[in-house]
Amino acid sequence: MRSDPTGSGSGGPDPAATSAGSGPPASGGMVAADDLVRARKQLLDGGSRSRRLDTVALRQALVDLHEFWLTTKGAELGIKPDSGFAIVAVGGLGRRELLPYSDLDLVLLHDDLDPAVVSEVADRLWYPLWDAHIKLDHSVRTVPQALQVASSDLTAALGLLEARHIAGDVELSNLLIGGVRRQWRTGIRSRFDELVEQSRARWARSGEIAHRAEPDIKNGRGGLRDIQLLSALAIAQLTDAVPGLGPQTPGGGLAFAHERLLDVRTELHRVAGRGRDQLRAQDADEIGAALRIGDRFDLARMLSDSARTISYSVDVGLRTAGNALPRRGLSRLRRVPVRRPLDEGVVEHAGEVVLARDAKPNKDPGLIMRVAAAAAQTGMPISASTLNRLSDSAPELREPWPKEALDDLLVLLGSGRNTIAVIEALDRTGLWGRLLPEWGAIRDLPPRDAVHTWTVDRHLVETAAYASGFTTRVSRPDLLVLGALLHDIGKGRGGDHSLVGAELANQIGNRLGLWPSDVAVLSAMVRYHLLLPETATRRDLDDPATVRMVAEALGGDTVLLELLYALAEADSLATGPGVWGDWKSSLIRELVRRCRMVMAGEHLPTPDPIDPEHAALAADGGVHVLLQPAEGAHTYTVTVVAPDTPGLLSDAAGVLALHSLRVLSASLGSHEGAAVNSFTVAPRFGAPPQAGLLRQELIRAISGELDLVAMLEAKENQALAEQALERGAEGVPVQYAQAPPRIIWFDTQVDGQVILELRAEDRLGLLCRLASVLERHGADIRWARVSTLGSSVVDAFCLHLGDTDSRVTREEFEEAMLAVVPAPRPRTGEGAEDGVTEGGAG
Repeated sequence: MRSDPTGSGSGGPDPAATSAGSGPPASGGMVAADDLVRARKQLLDGGSRSRRLDTVALRQALVDLHEFWLTTKGAELGIKPDSGFAIVAVGGLGRRELLPYSDLDLVLLHDDLDPAVVSEVADRLWYPLWDAHIKLDHSVRTVPQALQVASSDLTAALGLLEARHIAGDVELSNLLIGGVRRQWRTGIRSRFDELVEQSRARWARSGEIAHRAEPDIKNGRGGLRDIQLLSALAIAQLTDAVPGLGPQTPGGGLAFAHERLLDVRTELHRVAGRGRDQLRAQDADEIGAALRIGDRFDLARMLSDSARTISYSVDVGLRTAGNALPRRGLSRLRRVPVRRPLDEGVVEHAGEVVLARDAKPNKDPGLIMRVAAAAAQTGMPISASTLNRLSDSAPELREPWPKEALDDLLVLLGSGRNTIAVIEALDRTGLWGRLLPEWGAIRDLPPRDAVHTWTVDRHLVETAAYASGFTTRVSRPDLLVLGALLHDIGKGRGGDHSLVGAELANQIGNRLGLWPSDVAVLSAMVRYHLLLPETATRRDLDDPATVRMVAEALGGDTVLLELLYALAEADSLATGPGVWGDWKSSLIRELVRRCRMVMAGEHLPTPDPIDPEHAALAADGGVHVLLQPAEGAHTYTVTVVAPDTPGLLSDAAGVLALHSLRVLSASLGSHEGAAVNSFTVAPRFGAPPQAGLLRQELIRAISGELDLVAMLEAKENQALAEQALERGAEGVPVQYAQAPPRIIWFDTQVDGQVILELRAEDRLGLLCRLASVLERHGADIRWARVSTLGSSVVDAFCLHLGDTDSRVTREEFEEAMLAVVPAPRPRTGEGAEDGVTEGGAG
């Protein structure tokens, strides 16, 4: 037996719930509710399948049947208007959602009448139901008693919020219903935390419906209890009953998702022949067929779609309710939350990412990706109103995508676990499918292999999140996260998903605006994403033909090999527990090592050629700063030509960072004693400063008037303090890197000259800090190539180290450089390292 939502006993007679000091009389003389049982059985049997009531009609018929019986029985017992008695339904009957084997949840209200009379009426109402073996949750209360129970018991309060008058004194029922709702609204501030904690505990027990093989339709995350949670928040006037989703979104909106879960649970009762909340695998095919959905995989896909729609709505509802809670005490004196800029047209307000007041989503196709990138970087959710506005107004991105939009996509995919919630919000509101139309075929697609934890679409996002932790292992972190997102995109279409996916990846890569050579690599990643794990675990690695086969399939491309190596690990980790282990890892690592030996060696980074116009400026002498629009709508090229003195690179990079110009790429060289440094930059907000202002600031920095590193530290600390980032051991805001930094050294043919390649995550003024470290340690930077790919940087510096001991100097450089890049996330256990250094061959 379970406890009923009104706080009394269930199932059988409860003397304490009827009258004090008086036990119930024997049931003799009372006729069991056999007529109700027969009518219920007839509704459920319904003859042939073609004549059976559908789920909606069945629920309505059950509601009508029980209301009729209770109304008739009530009239027989004298429970009429002005009688001082009322029958009130809660639970399924109260919500008009009575299922075939739902318990009957009833409250007999009375206006403080004589206990003996109340006991007699209660017994004559309950005993026929008990004698007919109808499951009954019951209580007998006065209105004040019921309100007292609701004030002290959260579960009882939630049940009474669904109360509905059935028979008797309607004024009495209205006193209860209105009183409970007023009490709920006035007390919600003190009960909200308990409500959230209770919901989270329920989710922890029952799991997520969308990703469970045998989900709990009622109690799981995204289930029917969550619909009731949203209703309770709406009654408290903290949120709308249907927050953030309309009928045109995937899943058809919240009301449609609710109806589909009710249909499944109704049919589950009918198939099981008793009350049941958990959908068992052996019943899924029959239920899917009865609902005309399809087989168990089709049913699982529908359940995932509906549950994720409800889960998103609950997230929005709880967040909106938390922000709407009335404040008390000193919190009432807080200033109105400020709107802090995050990106062009994007601000933070009250802990959410929202559109700036002057944003024009109908004229700004890249705004969707800027909002998503800002949310992923800060860890803050996107406001539901912002998502709705973007869904209604934002135009399609032109093809190929602008470089800025691609860069924002890479920032989103490189943000670790933050990526998952952002993509889920975009997907539930229809925006993700607009960006990637191919996503529809895999959305909510259930896995065919039990080893997989997630639906196919969620698996891809999980893989991208894991891959973001491996970006410093590869020379192309952008292609790694894109390949992780798309590696199973070919599923759900028939045929070999690797071959189908490779064609789709080619199509998507062209749409994203990748270079043709990068499109080919991305397509090959999808085509061969299973090559390494399948070969390593199924073939003889000591057979030279095995290694030759892999090397030939990859065309001898070492970049593709390292990308597939990282992808294999991310894919396995995202599949489920135990899929990636020491055995599998060691086999793939050995296969990759042998393939490297067969393939050609790595190529050294080389400098970019110098533009003749810039060479002419260098010959003229002096300090020159040129600012010109680049290919993208919000990108510019800043060229600095100045005498090649120590510290120039860090000064130029620092001036750009202080003026909120993010360096996307840089090419640094020299000509006739002058440095020629070209930077591709993107303003974080608005238009860039004038070239003359940048020149003046650069001259001040060269003369020593500006402490650029200190100014950057102050600016970054202020930004971190305002963001919703993790806090370190001392409570200081910290933005940990997803992947540990990596330093690679390449020896060259020139004595005393080496190439240093740094792979790390970006931060404010990183190039300035790195150049300052190199210059402070006596390195002469001959040339450099800097690339920012999403949130990752791949920076190559050609250094002249003179006649010093190169090994000691390298160690000093490594320690100093690792101190200025974003710190890796702390790891527990032995073997955790702050960074990785390697040597390379020249």
